[in-house]
Amino acid sequence: MTAAQRFTRRFLAVSAAVLTAGYAGSAFSDEVRVLLAGNQEVPQVTTPASGSGAFTVGADGSVSGSVSTLSIAGTAAHIHEGAPSANGPVIIPLTKTSATVWSVPAGAKLTEAQMRSYKAGQLYVNVHSAANKGGEIRGQLEPK
Repeated sequence: MTAAQRFTRRFLAVSAAVLTAGYAGSAFSDEVRVLLAGNQEVPQVTTPASGSGAFTVGADGSVSGSVSTLSIAGTAAHIHEGAPSANGPVIIPLTKTSATVWSVPAGAKLTEAQMRSYKAGQLYVNVHSAANKGGEIRGQLEPK
């Protein structure tokens, strides 16, 4: 075998390994986009406020991401466990990283039970305000 053939064979093997590793990494995480509005809160809230964001949930339960808000002076934001028509407990408090952005803190992770809830579409994110202490805008995290 010539040096060129060995190089080509090695190049193809490394390329296949890199592509496979990249695919495997993406296959085990889920990015979810979310839109937040007052009519998603329970009970519904009439507000001009809105928000949008994206979260990534890994196969190991790791969570990252953030939401950005408009027309709201947010006082707190959280990811909760709860069906679309119900309120539920806070499972991940979000950190205010700018005037309008709330982010998942580093190292946040869902438990196995919370992962099951996530896969069933029973996690949501909401942003609270002084006028609406229970939450002003909300969006359900709906996995693909």
